[in-house]
This record gives sequence, C-alpha cells and structure tokens, in this order.
Amino acid sequence: MPIFEREVILVPMKQLLVIVLISVFFFSCKQEQPDPYALPDSYSNQSLGKSANDLLSDTKYTALNVQIQYMPGYAPDSQAVSNLSAFLNSVCNKPAGIMINTMEIPGSGDSITPLKAALIEKKYRTAYTSGTTISVYVLITDGYDTSVTTLGFAFRNTSVCLLGKDISDHSGNTGSTGGITRAALTTSVLDHEICHLLGLVDLGSPVQTAHRDVAHGFHCTNTSCLMHYAIELHKGLGAYTKIPVLDSNCLHDLRANGGR
Repeated sequence: MPIFEREVILVPMKQLLVIVLISVFFFSCKQEQPDPYALPDSYSNQSLGKSANDLLSDTKYTALNVQIQYMPGYAPDSQAVSNLSAFLNSVCNKPAGIMINTMEIPGSGDSITPLKAALIEKKYRTAYTSGTTISVYVLITDGYDTSVTTLGFAFRNTSVCLLGKDISDHSGNTGSTGGITRAALTTSVLDHEICHLLGLVDLGSPVQTAHRDVAHGFHCTNTSCLMHYAIELHKGLGAYTKIPVLDSNCLHDLRANGGR
C-alpha cells in the first residue's frame, strides 16, 4: 500500500501502524480478523483518493450527497455550508444535484485521532453511496487532534474530519488568524480536505503540470492556493485572512479527471 502524507488511509485490515512525522501516515496489512473501524458499506472503505473520478464526473454517479455531522456547539455556520455547496457545484459534474444535510451527534469530550474519528463515523454515519448518488461524510468534532497541529484531515475515500474546537479557537478577530471568521476558516479547511477526496494533489487526480509539494505530501507548491499545506495547520493561519481558492494547476487537474 502507498503511504499517504497528512491524510489518513483506513482500509479493512487487521493492523494499522501510525507514524507521526509532519503528517499522519497509515500502513495496512492483511486482514484476518474483523476490522473494528470498517464501515458497513464496502465502497466507503477504500483508500483516500480512490473515488476522485467518481466524485468529479457524472460517469457513474450523477448526484452527490454530503452528510455533515457535528458535535454540540460546533454546528457549521450557514455561510460555510452555502460556501461548500457553491464550491462543489463549481468543480463536480453532478447534473442530478448536490445535497448537503447537517445533524447533531453526541459530543466526545475527548481528544480526536484519526482512529477515533473512524469509530465515530462508523457509529453515526447513515448516508452511503447507492444507485447513482455518491455520498461524502464530514465529521466536525468538539476535540483537538493532539498528535499534530492540524485543523482537519481526510481519511478513507469519502470521509473528512474537522476539528471544530480548534477551528473555533483559531478564528474570529483575535490572534494569529488575522481576523478570519469562523465561517471562512471552516470553509477553507473543509474545501481543502474535500479536495483531497477529489484527488488533489496527485492523489487520484493526476497532475497535468508539475506542482505537487513533495516535501509536504499531497499539496500544492503555490502558497496562495487552497491546496497549500499550511491551510490545514495552526501555524499557517497567519497568512490567510480570507478563503483561498484553487489555482489554475489544481483546477486543470480536476477538469482532466472529469470535473468542471
């Protein structure tokens, strides 16, 4: 299995080895016993980036359903949901429409790791890919990821986790964020992680022009691009006061893989 930097791979395997460098890495090995992290839907247990073309194109799936589940106190701002809808409609070919549903789930009151996020998803996720509709899951938690200074991560082929408390603490009109609002920061991190599901950078949507930041995993070399690695890190917040957008290279990659 390949190693995925910063993002997380969860596949139905017996053993997962976590290595923390700049990013979180997951290896997988042969399954002999039931995997406690596996979802009931086999499609949603694939590696990160595997569904890039399915999410972007209308070849197999003509509709997209996004299920956002949040813990108490960390509901996504309506503006962030509206921004996500606009973003997905701008890059995904889904003629039957893109739906976004939100619902509250119980809080964890605990630090969040990718494995904990996977267990929460398994317990509460109800929307799965079926028929001509592909589904994406977004979890917004009330905890921190104590392993790295991150605001969110993508894991599996249709799963994303945002650290709601971290995002709330690092947004507003104070500190190193430069005054970025919670809605804007939520949008930035959410769009960034969704783009990893869409295969950026070189993670299922092959690069058309060299622009992958190899030193920082599957991110863009353009410091102004939504897919620059600093978007998802605490320490990178000072550079952003508004929502970044994808640069021409990232957009070209998405279009080449079936996107708009």
